[in-house]
Amino acid sequence: MSTVHAPGTMVLLTRLAKVVYRRSDPQRLGMSMRWFVTLSLLEDQDGASQQALGESLCIDANNLVLLLNELEGAGYAERRRDPLDRRRHLVHITTKGRRALDRAERAQERVEDEVLATLSGEERATLRDLLARALSDAG
Repeated sequence: MSTVHAPGTMVLLTRLAKVVYRRSDPQRLGMSMRWFVTLSLLEDQDGASQQALGESLCIDANNLVLLLNELEGAGYAERRRDPLDRRRHLVHITTKGRRALDRAERAQERVEDEVLATLSGEERATLRDLLARALSDAG
């Protein structure tokens, strides 16, 4: 007799993330998901060092440089020398980047509404709070 095995929490989160990623295409967001995640992080950590940004995004320095080149080319971000350490660059979101991110966030909210439609507002708030807490502790 076979036993039904329920997937674990991380498997469910990964599946849910893939659904969200598929529905968050560049036409809908106005940018790639990579740009969206990076700009969201920059909005929270404006003026982050390239190294800190790469660590937060879990990408290596070479891929980060390519990503930042794309964002700078679009006018969404800029790198400036750190006035305290001229060897370092600090990454800033631009006004144009903030406007694009705002539009993408509104589109992403519609994706979230679709994906989480079966949850009540209270359940969605609880889910968000739990995920935020888990992420802050995962540091």
